[in-house]
Amino acid sequence: MADHHVVVVGGGFGGLQLVNDLKGAGIRITLVDRRNHHLFQPLLYQVATTILSTSEIAWPIRHLYSDRPEVTTLLGDVSGVDTGAKSVLLRDGNVLRYDTLVLATGATHAYFGRDDWEPVAPGLKTLEDATTIRRRVLLAFERAETASDPAERDALLTFIVIGAGPTGVELAGIIAELAHKTLPKEFRNIDTRKARVILVEAGPRVLPTFVPELSDYALKALNDLGVEVRLGKPVTECTAEGVQIGEEFIGSRTISWAAGVQASPAAKWLGIPADRAGRAVVEKDLTAPGLPDVFVIGDTASVMQESGAPVPGVAPAAKQQGAFVAKVIHARMKGGTPPVFKYRHQGSLATIGRSAAIADFGRIKLKGGLAWWIWGIAHIYFLIGTRSRFAVAWSWLWIYLSGQHSARLITQRETIADEK
Repeated sequence: MADHHVVVVGGGFGGLQLVNDLKGAGIRITLVDRRNHHLFQPLLYQVATTILSTSEIAWPIRHLYSDRPEVTTLLGDVSGVDTGAKSVLLRDGNVLRYDTLVLATGATHAYFGRDDWEPVAPGLKTLEDATTIRRRVLLAFERAETASDPAERDALLTFIVIGAGPTGVELAGIIAELAHKTLPKEFRNIDTRKARVILVEAGPRVLPTFVPELSDYALKALNDLGVEVRLGKPVTECTAEGVQIGEEFIGSRTISWAAGVQASPAAKWLGIPADRAGRAVVEKDLTAPGLPDVFVIGDTASVMQESGAPVPGVAPAAKQQGAFVAKVIHARMKGGTPPVFKYRHQGSLATIGRSAAIADFGRIKLKGGLAWWIWGIAHIYFLIGTRSRFAVAWSWLWIYLSGQHSARLITQRETIADEK
């Protein structure tokens, strides 16, 4: 088995956990990703809302495995898989042969058939998405400062977030804090406290995956921050001028999308069944049906629990699946048979503002400041590297004590003129 070659596509939580757990297994590993960095996605919204800088939540993959000579890292975009030839096809024409293949290619945002909305309502899955949202939020305040038309100023000071899952709630809460608490002293022609932050959810409540008691607390915390929450009506139109919600059109120049996800094309590459979100339906040992040498894990896999509920698309689940596949590979090398994958729910967390959060650990449910501290400790624990943990902890402590967001830089080429 020394010659055994494992190809891992995707450097997210699942892919990295797998590679980490295969250390010392005596096999060759090739890790392929479209980007050269591992991204701590749960904190992307904090980059989008000026709390953290990009370097605090992303790390070069090559550096992570610089002391693992058996691991080869490639920057590449997969275009398909030839399961007959046991090959991964890359868009640049290169072909990777594998003995075992693990697809951990994640998911992106879904617009439910309205992909034309993406340019005006960016989602939040990549560093580029985060810096785009950050740039648009900050530019909106800058343009409002010089706007002479009151209607245009109002549209610039209206921020709409579509989708009230954890990402949407966290985005809306921090934008409201930024407008109402951080920026008021910095502008002369506008009162940023008059900015409107509107969170739109087609369903009946915010954070629908949490129990109603915690959803109700989150709704109250959002209202206390000045967020307007619109429930029960979907967005039916989304343009550069604003959004249509039922009979009402709301003018807005800054719209963010947090309403749905679509899995990577892994199921299409393998020619296997997928669920409605495009996730590959896998066996109990996370292999693709009929392909025992191919595993699919993380957000791009549809995995069912014994209760019949799907395994949630969260970082702990992806890490557990990566660790499980490593155990399967180790067991196969020794001629053993590993058990089926069992997801261990470690709790659900969401933050609403600087000291408001909710936590659901099953029998124990928390809300308020204590939940916020637990949320922070949990995220720092998951971060890679002592330096990153220290940097993020320092940024949070500074914001908590001073109320000042340190990462308020408008980057990339887009300027006020370009935005018009």
